[in-house]
Amino acid sequence: MNDGFFRAAAATPVIRVADCRGNARAVEALIRTAAAQGVQAVVFPELCLTGYTCGDLFLQRPLLQAAEQELAGLIARTADLPILAVAGVPVPVRGALYNCAAVFCGGRLLGLSAKTCIPNYSEFYEARHFSPAPACIEVTYAGFTVPLGNSILYRPIGWEDCAVGVEICEDLWSPAPPSTQLALAGATLLLNLSASDEVIGKASYRRDLVRGQSGRLLCAYVYADAGEGESTTDLVFCGHNLLAENGTLLAESKPFSTGLVQADFDLARMAGERRRMTTWQDAGHTAAAEVAFDLPAVPFTLHRAIDPAPFVPKKESDLFARCETILGLQAAGLKTRLSGAHASTAVVGVSGGLDSTLALLVCARAFDLLGLPRAGIQAVSMPGFGTTGRTKSNAQKLAELLGASFREVPIGEAVRLHFRDIGHDPEVHDVTYENSQARERTQVLMDLANQSGGLVIGTGDLSELALGWATYNGDHMSMYGVNASIPKTLVRHLVRYEAKTAGGDLERVLLDVLDTPVSPELLPPKDGEIAQRTEDIVGPYELHDFFLYYLLRFGFAPGKIYRLALAAFDGAYDAATIKKWLGTFYRRFFAQQFKRSCLPDGPKVGAVTLSPRGDWRMPSDACANLWLEEINAL
Repeated sequence: MNDGFFRAAAATPVIRVADCRGNARAVEALIRTAAAQGVQAVVFPELCLTGYTCGDLFLQRPLLQAAEQELAGLIARTADLPILAVAGVPVPVRGALYNCAAVFCGGRLLGLSAKTCIPNYSEFYEARHFSPAPACIEVTYAGFTVPLGNSILYRPIGWEDCAVGVEICEDLWSPAPPSTQLALAGATLLLNLSASDEVIGKASYRRDLVRGQSGRLLCAYVYADAGEGESTTDLVFCGHNLLAENGTLLAESKPFSTGLVQADFDLARMAGERRRMTTWQDAGHTAAAEVAFDLPAVPFTLHRAIDPAPFVPKKESDLFARCETILGLQAAGLKTRLSGAHASTAVVGVSGGLDSTLALLVCARAFDLLGLPRAGIQAVSMPGFGTTGRTKSNAQKLAELLGASFREVPIGEAVRLHFRDIGHDPEVHDVTYENSQARERTQVLMDLANQSGGLVIGTGDLSELALGWATYNGDHMSMYGVNASIPKTLVRHLVRYEAKTAGGDLERVLLDVLDTPVSPELLPPKDGEIAQRTEDIVGPYELHDFFLYYLLRFGFAPGKIYRLALAAFDGAYDAATIKKWLGTFYRRFFAQQFKRSCLPDGPKVGAVTLSPRGDWRMPSDACANLWLEEINAL
């Protein structure tokens, strides 16, 4: 349903204490507004039909009877709306009074989820009126016979990844929140009805609780807080509504506001995360009473912003911090490898392109950490048939500015001799023509490393590995690949960060590298300019990095990735272009696995990597038909 997206909302109505009729009408109005906006589940504050601050009025039969009567009317009046609603109500049962969430949909009361943790400290005195939730019991209330307890799951029929659990206010603040057990029983959407008063510092703590619980439980969490209309005799309520998913706050209300706050949650993503994480599976699943109900699927336009560059933080301060962390990880990994190999030299093939530039910058950092002179870094330029003056010059300038040793080893003569040996016509610019140059360069680097007792540092990045854009046993091979888990879209920002940090001549060279078209430079230049542009052949890296992120990180199907890309790149790429390159991505990703099955070591710096020893294990001869057929049908 809707690619696993589910729209939920937290609602704070304006109420009057003990005015059940008026409160029910206020709740109804917000339910109707939510339904009109495509919301599929809306949660209201704790005890909102009566007001949380009724005090000893909770012991008065007229209030309890009015709450039940108005709930029944509310359920009937909203029967035609395709929405699950959850509202707070006090429920008397056999001499006890329970603080409950009435869960209803389609004219039917589904259940009464009761509050487990009853606070009786500081400004709270709930134990004066309410009892903790019992083990699940059957009760008749508002004309319906339903379960009442703290372990009830509500499952909409046909919604594969949606199961709703409910807890109430203090439950979340306790050492063992009921939502933990509800999540282990299968709940992917947790709703919290709250009446949390506002005091200095509480909002940030509340926000952290909601974010943290959604992260720990791999779930969507919606927190609805009481606000205007609650008694201010001793307390003030500000309606602080919060919506979080897997540790990320998606939406938040302004203080002292009322009305709806909504977000589109990716419940399929949460279900996928749980399947991926073995610690989740090992936590032990628990039992819960389950209530199935009909919830019509109403298609909606996704309101959730889809980031076209999921690897790249949006805020400059966050981006710079990310860059510094990644460069530190790369340098630390290389430092340890050099130290373990007792190597005092590192050999890097420098082309004047982005990847080799980043690798050289990382080598400089690693040598500084080891206290070794940077002259031990051998930056090797190996001009071939496609090398341009611009890239060759930049490679040399970069090495000199960083204090590395620069060496030029032209490969043209050696490759032409190789062509004669194997009987290849050098006028035929095919894959043999291109790959012979890449393999000759790797041989040069390996032999130079042997001469100096050093290591060859690989320059290929994550995006190239995903697409197989590397020559097998050519640039595919090294002794340590420092860029192996960094996507091309992030490589650019790492180089730009180093440029801004360095300033001066080094900044000017790095900015020119950034301005150079991405190319392997294996075909002869045209009028002195680069003739072979990588993205003209394999497609835009920003699209491929987007596809890669959602394939590897969340295991999304091609159709969902396609629709997310349509939203993310609206106005940048049309549907036909996205579909074309998505097909290219999957064909290459499957066909090129054999190159990834024997990758050199390299440091993991992010959640998405392709190391065959860690994050991605796939048979090299796996069939891609299932994925390609889905793309063809789009």
